[in-house]
Amino acid sequence: MRILVVEDARSLAEVVAEGLRDQGMAVDVAYDGLAAAAKLDLNRYDVVVLDRDLPGIHGDALCRMITERDDRAMVLMLTAAGAPGDRVSGLTLGADDYLAKPFHFPELVLRVRALARRRPTARARTLRAAGLALDPLLRTVLRDGRPLALSVKEFAVLEALLRASPGFLSAEDLLERVWDENADPFTNTVTVTVGRLRRKLGSPPVITTTTGVGYRIADEPAP
Repeated sequence: MRILVVEDARSLAEVVAEGLRDQGMAVDVAYDGLAAAAKLDLNRYDVVVLDRDLPGIHGDALCRMITERDDRAMVLMLTAAGAPGDRVSGLTLGADDYLAKPFHFPELVLRVRALARRRPTARARTLRAAGLALDPLLRTVLRDGRPLALSVKEFAVLEALLRASPGFLSAEDLLERVWDENADPFTNTVTVTVGRLRRKLGSPPVITTTTGVGYRIADEPAP
């Protein structure tokens, strides 16, 4: 899951971004509306956490820009104004949810995950393939009914592969979806993480690799 946090208060933006990364999400940050618009043109996001009072391009205008896109992200609007009229006006602009500051971080996480599930291209809550069952909300993974203990990045890689199944994801695709824009494109972190994930998933292997194409979850475990 890839998230864009748009917040001009840098300390709050970084706290929110690091907290979401700890939850296994790939997070980019923009500190004004102009930077956010540029990132939205370059990357596909599942959810935008959007401060309403932004310099450059106001949050209201940015919200309209997002909701007019064909493959639009879901928008969680943040604001210091929590009156009912402010909430109504924010939702009228096209925001999918609205959260007043100050907020409890666990609530923000739940709202972000709920919005990602509501996104038109999102799949059912529990992702299943090849004997695997992954619940993004509860952060659980089962293989043939047996629970698995995965790291944050291993979980995120498996979630991305299951969402793409039966299609392939290249190393570059995984780097974009699971890490963020600061990831080194020449790193071998994807290969290392997939290797650890394969070991934890056990035998028979369910992640296959096709040279020049990428990784995928096999419909049937590989021999």
